Amino acid sequence: QVQLVESGGGLVQAGGSLRLSCTASGSIYKIHSMAWYRQVPGKQRELVAISTDGGGTNYTESVKGRFTILRDNANNMVSLQMNNLKPGDTALYYCSARLLRAAPDLLRQYWGQGTQVTVSS
Repeated sequence: QVQLVESGGGLVQAGGSLRLSCTASGSIYKIHSMAWYRQVPGKQRELVAISTDGGGTNYTESVKGRFTILRDNANNMVSLQMNNLKPGDTALYYCSARLLRAAPDLLRQYWGQGTQVTVSS
């Protein structure tokens, strides 16, 4: 089994910062990409930031310049540094990883349980 466990959410005032962390554990052969998504009630889950196997990163337009995704391959960890937070960033944030559990194997996507980020105005 594979588990993704997030931490670091909370309540912050607009303009403040939070850092989310996620650790993947279990039967993992290779992680291809790790990402952060967010979702608010009544809306689709949105990709916020992704770190690919080659070291590239990509961000949704609304967080560029404010959020930074950092990946620690040795420890199967990913973090999301969120600065200058806005009320519109309020959401349930999910960590996700696309990985192989063995070689060869199908590439599967796994999800954490989510951590709430609330930004007050």
